[in-house]
This record gives sequence, C-alpha cells and structure tokens, in this order.
Amino acid sequence: MLQPKLISVEPIEQFKLLLKYETGETKLFDVIPYIRGSWFGELKESAYFRTVHLLPGGIGIEWSNGQDIAPHELYENSIPQ
Repeated sequence: MLQPKLISVEPIEQFKLLLKYETGETKLFDVIPYIRGSWFGELKESAYFRTVHLLPGGIGIEWSNGQDIAPHELYENSIPQ
C-alpha cells in the first residue's frame, strides 16, 4: 500500500517524531525500538536526533549521516494524533 507523502517531520521529546501528511493526518512515531547498534545508535544523542529532515518530495525522512526509516514503517507503525 502506498502511504501519503509527508509534509513535515518534527523531532519531539522521548525520541518521538511528529509526522504530518498531505492528507491532513498527524501521527506520532516512536524511534526508541530502532535505537540500537552502531548505525542507529547515533540517534541516542539528542542533538543528533533533532537533525532529522524530510527527503525531497516528502517520500521519507533521514538523519544527517544517512539513517532512515522506511516510509511504510513510519505510516503503519505510528499513532494517529
């Protein structure tokens, strides 16, 4: 299933992301389960976690060093707000 495009991502407390979609939906995604190992472990640093940004066209998100979470995971595993 194709998910709608993101229009914004906002890092908030407790390693969560506030996601806004073109459909008007707002969802909350918990990144904690992903923060392990050397690659995603960098996200433990609060300042680094806040570097999250949208990919061009709203097709996903990414952090400064290239970590990303699949768009379908973001959409399907987030809680409507």
